[in-house]
Amino acid sequence: MTEAMNDRELRLDRMRYVKNTASSRLCYLAILLNVLYFVSVYKSDVGSWYYQILVGGSIVYNLLFMLITFLASEGVKNYKKNFSWVLYALGALQAARIFILPLQAHQAVVKVGGAESVVMETPQFIRCVLYLACGAACLIAAAVINQRKSAALEKHIRAIGKEAA
Repeated sequence: MTEAMNDRELRLDRMRYVKNTASSRLCYLAILLNVLYFVSVYKSDVGSWYYQILVGGSIVYNLLFMLITFLASEGVKNYKKNFSWVLYALGALQAARIFILPLQAHQAVVKVGGAESVVMETPQFIRCVLYLACGAACLIAAAVINQRKSAALEKHIRAIGKEAA
């Protein structure tokens, strides 16, 4: 029993000197999935459907998303608990995005050269949904891991402070 407790205490004490790479790497994976989504959506150009304000807003959001996610990855790397809430919000926004551009593009029909065509075919739609859903899951997992590790580290640091006093 004491050896197991010493192991646990050692792992907790080690967290003071080692970065939270699990949460940080999940953030990087979410950025990569967002880039894949970005490329998948914007490489297709069906008629003039993509020339609208929704797509412009989506491009700006993608850039902000990548910037904020990278900054949050640096925050969670140092066990800053408040960045978990940023990651929860970003994860929720990524999930909500499924119902905005991809769904509208999948349902939209345009005329190209006299023939009607769907803006986003089903395979591309499924791929985009997977990118966004997996990215959202990565962000939420990163937030949960960071919250747990941050709380454990804070508790351990308080315990060390009490022992020293």
